[in-house]
Amino acid sequence: MNDWDAGPEDDEEAGAVIRAVQRQLKLWRESAGLTQAEFGAAIGYGEEQVSSVERGRRIPRPEYLDRADEALSAGGRITALKEDLAEVRYPKKVRDLKKLEADAVELCAYNNSVIHGLLQTEEYVRASVATRRPPFAEEEFEQRVVARLARQDILTETTPLRLFNFVQCESTLRRPIGGRMVMRRQLERLLEVGQLRNVDLQVLPLDREDNAGLAGSFRLLRLRDGNTVGHNEVQLVSRVITDPREVQVLDIRYGTIRAQALTPRESLTFIEKVLGET
Repeated sequence: MNDWDAGPEDDEEAGAVIRAVQRQLKLWRESAGLTQAEFGAAIGYGEEQVSSVERGRRIPRPEYLDRADEALSAGGRITALKEDLAEVRYPKKVRDLKKLEADAVELCAYNNSVIHGLLQTEEYVRASVATRRPPFAEEEFEQRVVARLARQDILTETTPLRLFNFVQCESTLRRPIGGRMVMRRQLERLLEVGQLRNVDLQVLPLDREDNAGLAGSFRLLRLRDGNTVGHNEVQLVSRVITDPREVQVLDIRYGTIRAQALTPRESLTFIEKVLGET
């Protein structure tokens, strides 16, 4: 799915937004007394493209809405629809995770395969997404990259200031995804993020005899309402965990993993050492 073709039919949230925008555009055009062909000529699009947008088969790009707003003298009302459409450009599971992260006061994550998505450089994102088999089509590949990078704004938002704790297995620091230079810049990025006041970054060394995270990566999100949920992503499955008993197991495991890992200060020194070896 790219930013022009409409999303999957089973994505009800995206479908509702697209239909609402579709109705608004059609009403504005008809109120101006323009046919689809006349309106298309006024904004620089073909009649078929206008028809596809109004039938909900395509998501209008930002420039489409800007031109429509100007041609129909909508005074910014059509341009304002860009914000609604911006979110539904991303896959549903990305939107759902982004909402959970936005509602969290603390995010805790253990990763033993790759660097956590909120910490990745764009080069690392591209290299990791490119490893997917079967590969994504070019449009969806770009969409995945943009979606992952868009989530990173949450790290530096100040209202509210969220707490983050990341535990990275040493293997993720040494796995050269994208090559030596991509990995060097990624390690430098970790050192930068590790200096943020609201971020604790820890490393779990490979020489530890005990490792409570052998079952795989996971995260915990402590929400504003006092509840805690887990999130687990494995092959073909992205699952939010709300069962209190299962969340409790993850909470216990995460506490143990943090205790087994290096302290945040020791971890930054460790990352600097790996950077020097890369």
